[in-house]
Amino acid sequence: MAIPSNKEELIIAIESNYKKLKVEINSIPKDLTNVKTLEGHSKGTVMSVKNLLSYLIGWGELVLKWNSKKELNETVDLPETGFKWNELGKLAQKFYQDHENEDLSQLKLQLDSTAEKILVLISSKSNDQLYGISWYEKYTLGRMIQLNTSSPYANARLRLRKWKKEQGFK
Repeated sequence: MAIPSNKEELIIAIESNYKKLKVEINSIPKDLTNVKTLEGHSKGTVMSVKNLLSYLIGWGELVLKWNSKKELNETVDLPETGFKWNELGKLAQKFYQDHENEDLSQLKLQLDSTAEKILVLISSKSNDQLYGISWYEKYTLGRMIQLNTSSPYANARLRLRKWKKEQGFK
């Protein structure tokens, strides 16, 4: 799928990639969701399916937080307060820890909720607000949303498909 360049394409990309991701997530036996054999977000690390969901929730929540702070004219720490762009592996670990005590059904509901809130956010913006002006450095808000939602959804789906094949099931 091409990189979205307008509001409609962004909504389609998120909905499409999320729908495909949910099919993969729902096909995984619950007893395998805590097993740490999935390729991690930092080189040489492994994670569980639950960690992967925590990661997706974490980035979605950050998108919502960035927008909320920006709308209130507050300082937005990107990617997150206490983290630099070259520390995304540490940020992934934080996301895993943030949700370590939640079960699979809770994580699925949270991911659904986060995705829905992002779609509501997009719907509340004009195409110009999403793609007509720079939001962070050279990136538009639409591009920042895409980089942290639809693209990771597609990546997560591919990771899960590869992992499922390695585990011997489809």
